[in-house]
Amino acid sequence: MNIEDQPLEVQWEHLLGQLEEWVGKRPADLNGVLFLIGVQELGQGAKRFSKEQKQDLMHIGICKVLSLSSYYSLEYTDKDGWPHYKLERALPPGDLLKQEALLKMHVIEYFKNL
Repeated sequence: MNIEDQPLEVQWEHLLGQLEEWVGKRPADLNGVLFLIGVQELGQGAKRFSKEQKQDLMHIGICKVLSLSSYYSLEYTDKDGWPHYKLERALPPGDLLKQEALLKMHVIEYFKNL
């Protein structure tokens, strides 16, 4: 059976295991994975980031993965190389668990396309 045929949480745990192999540490949660995506998309390598920069990197991660379904689009990259996204359409309504599931599905898709 293919991993893509498994329930979302099984796919998510599989991805966390892959990330542990790739970066040497298992991300603690969805925010940790979104941070890694933000760092990847920033393209400046691993370095120390301020608390505000870490929040910005998680936002970049969210925007990038949701751009796969055209919720966001890259608007521009600033002079420091930071990408800025524009909301293209409203996210589907839902509680926190539904929003988390939507993000996890998109994160899994993001890593399939790397």
